[in-house]
Amino acid sequence: MPSERVVFVHGAGSFGAAAWPRQHGLALGYDCLFIKRHGYDAVEEPQAPDLEADIAVIREALGAGGHLVAHSAGAIPAMLAALRDPGRVYSLILCEPAVFSLTRDLPATAAHRELLQPLFDAAPEMTDEGFEREFVRRVFAVEAAAAGRAARPGHTAPADEAARRSAARLRLQTPPWEAPLDIVPGVPTLVLTGGWEPLYEEVAEFLVSTGAEHRQVGGNHRPQDTGAGRKAIREFLARSRQAETGAG
Repeated sequence: MPSERVVFVHGAGSFGAAAWPRQHGLALGYDCLFIKRHGYDAVEEPQAPDLEADIAVIREALGAGGHLVAHSAGAIPAMLAALRDPGRVYSLILCEPAVFSLTRDLPATAAHRELLQPLFDAAPEMTDEGFEREFVRRVFAVEAAAAGRAARPGHTAPADEAARRSAARLRLQTPPWEAPLDIVPGVPTLVLTGGWEPLYEEVAEFLVSTGAEHRQVGGNHRPQDTGAGRKAIREFLARSRQAETGAG
C-alpha cells in the first residue's frame, strides 16, 4: 500500500526541506514533500508573495490527497488550499500559524496590527535592511517587554547573500491580517504553539473554538522542532491515517 502524502509548507524564513530539519524522519512512513513557496529561491531574486501561486503549488503537491503541515505564514496558503478542496486534505497541522485575519479584532492581534501596520505602509520607501531592522526592533522589543526579559541585541545588516535575500523577502510580504481566510470545516486540525507569545496563543484559542486541537510544546516560534512537537505531529498523523482508513 502506498504511503500517505504529507506536504510541508514553510513560513517566511528557510524553505523546502531546510525549513523542516526535525521532520525528515517522517519520510520513513509517509510520502513527504517539502515544497518551496512562490518567491523563494536560492538563486533568483525574491519576489512579492502570490497567494494564488502558493495555493496552486500546494494543491499540485497534494495530488489525490494528503496531510498538510504548515508553519507561521505558510499556514495562510495551506488553509486556503484546504478551503478550496477540503476533500483532498486529510488533516491540517498548523505550527504557530500567522492566520491573523481570523483574529484581527481580538486584543493581541489588534495590538500587533497597530504596531506593524505603519511599518508595512512605509515598506515601499525603505531599504530591505532598514525594514528588517525596524521589524525586528518592533516585534522583539514588545515580546521582550511582555516576557519581562531584555530585548535582543541591536540587529545589524544582513551578513551574507542568503541573509540579504531573507531581508528582501521580509520587506515584500503583505500584512498577514489581510488574507481572505475562513475556518476549514470538517478537516481535523492540530495547532502547535510555543507558549512564548500571547499573539499565537490567541490564534490557537480561536482555532480551538472552531474544533481544532491545541498542544503547547515549547520551542518558541518553532514548536515543531521540540521533542514534544515532533511527537504531537507523528501521533496526529497516525490518528488521521487511522480515521481515513476507517472511513475508506
